[in-house]
Amino acid sequence: MGRTGSPPQAETRCALWGLPEELLLLICSYLDAQALGRLGQTCRRLWRFASRDALWRRLARSCLHAGFSARGTDLVEGVSVKERVKVSQNWRRGRCQRNLLLKWKRNLMPWMQLDSEYLYLSQAEDIQAYWLRPNHTGLRCPQAVFSGHQEDVCRFVLANGHLVSGGGDGSIALHKLNSSFSFKFLAHEQEVNCVDCQHGIIVSGSRDRTAKVWSLSPGRTGQCLHTIQTEDRVWSIAISPLSSSFVTGTACCGHTSPLRIWDLGSGQLVTCLGTDFHRGAGVLDIFYETPSTLLSCGYDTYIRYWDLRTSTRECVKKWEEPHDSALYCIRSNGNHMIASGSSYYGVVRLWDKRQNRCLQSFSLSSPVSSPVYSLCFSTTHLYATLASALHALDFTI
Repeated sequence: MGRTGSPPQAETRCALWGLPEELLLLICSYLDAQALGRLGQTCRRLWRFASRDALWRRLARSCLHAGFSARGTDLVEGVSVKERVKVSQNWRRGRCQRNLLLKWKRNLMPWMQLDSEYLYLSQAEDIQAYWLRPNHTGLRCPQAVFSGHQEDVCRFVLANGHLVSGGGDGSIALHKLNSSFSFKFLAHEQEVNCVDCQHGIIVSGSRDRTAKVWSLSPGRTGQCLHTIQTEDRVWSIAISPLSSSFVTGTACCGHTSPLRIWDLGSGQLVTCLGTDFHRGAGVLDIFYETPSTLLSCGYDTYIRYWDLRTSTRECVKKWEEPHDSALYCIRSNGNHMIASGSSYYGVVRLWDKRQNRCLQSFSLSSPVSSPVYSLCFSTTHLYATLASALHALDFTI
């Protein structure tokens, strides 16, 4: 009998409900997602019982993208685990609705950050904050505009209520998100290609072949603590979650590894990562999953997964971009899923770390070719910036 037609008296008289709830939960824990869904179609009471988060949490932890970290920590509030499992199946199968959120006239190299309901997007020398409407059908006028650079913003980061950006004018601009405070200082002789910020410290990398550590402490804002000669152009940079070290990704035009870890307190070299990089295999993006695991990508067309717990700090796995394209950006959900952006035709790829091949791919700029300059995602949406447009993939359909 269907769920909507089951009389309440029949549900109450069912012998199944004479069992202790702990035993019912144990029995249902052996069911997969399809079986749980069918169980919930039998009657109203079983529908309510089979929709409990406790039954779906085990399934969600093994899903590609259901809002759980590698340690099983729930990262999403307000959405049932059952619904998140359903959406995760759409991610795995590539079922989504594509939306063009924003378009501009001239080609740029936009960077993007997602913060709760707001999306921050660099547009030439400014950074604009947009409110993401519930229907995600398009972006209206920005809620705020952060200015200060004389040339295009290269990269920026949101950290501890601050927006820190590096520009083509060699400067770093600092804005407090909930006040009018802003501060700008000249940081490098050439463009600042990358920045990161944590716990009162800013690190920056530049085309001038240096990486620098800056203070963000009151009274010392903008004071240079260390200048590191990298002997190569710095394309990407990231501070460890423990705030004890940071890693630089360089152009790989010299004889040293393009990935090097530096001590944040002293500015001294800690170690180099990898030895199998060919000349020109510059690292364009770096992403810390945990204090001991790191992802990198770049011109050599590989995603590399580094384990920093080993004495050799080796690359434990790598995935090759199928069409031999450079990878401009990379993000991870901290569990099973990786998303990457390619240099041609706006191709976004989804990867499952438990598999060796690409899981899904989406071409966002065909037939006109454009790199994916940045990407970010929530549990339900993926956002990607191309040379002249911002795209969104909605996996809630």
